[in-house]
Amino acid sequence: MSAASAAKSDSFDEFYTEVKEIEKRDSVLTPKQQLDRLLRPGSTYFNLNPFEVLQVEPDASLDEIKKKYRRLSILVHPDKNMDDSERAQQAFEIVNRAWKTLENDDTRKKCLDICEEAKERTDHMIEQKRKKMKKDNKLSEGIPEDDPVKYKHAIYVMTMKLFADMERKRQHLEVRDMEERKRKREAEIEQEEQKSLEKEWAKNFEVKLSYFRVKHIRNKLLYSIYHLFCFVY
Repeated sequence: MSAASAAKSDSFDEFYTEVKEIEKRDSVLTPKQQLDRLLRPGSTYFNLNPFEVLQVEPDASLDEIKKKYRRLSILVHPDKNMDDSERAQQAFEIVNRAWKTLENDDTRKKCLDICEEAKERTDHMIEQKRKKMKKDNKLSEGIPEDDPVKYKHAIYVMTMKLFADMERKRQHLEVRDMEERKRKREAEIEQEEQKSLEKEWAKNFEVKLSYFRVKHIRNKLLYSIYHLFCFVY
């Protein structure tokens, strides 16, 4: 093995060990710490990533995810946090929503695709940085993402951005769909009102027509009676 390969392997081992230490630390958070984590400022965006919510890696098996979900749902359950039941209920719903997303094959695949795209984009961004550093004869200085922890953080940030983009698109489509359904409903109501007006007009027309017919017959009858009396007398 070359010196470069050995250094790269050592760097990865250090990175992997540090990640596992962070995961181990986070996995034993107290109920209050879990509530704080799930409801921290910006949690609306953080919690779009179900892997982040359940503190599992994207490549975790469904059984592993399920076990983590069960442990986490017990920790934040409102019955276990009676002194902070409102926040616990919010956190419990967030955890449940994350599990339902990952439990479903289709939605889990979409989430995995986002995570994979985030890594690919991050790697491309790093590659572009290195090209620029090489062009400027500064490649020896390295880039921040050479640090495994910063590299993981860069992927994390990109992943969060892509989940946020997906949510914005979903909301946009939802609003557009709602407006389309509203427009169709308004058109239906307008048609119904038009039909009702036409029906009412036709009904009134028939009433008026009947009235004129009766009036015409009555006038003819009165005219005939008048002439009959004139003839008799």
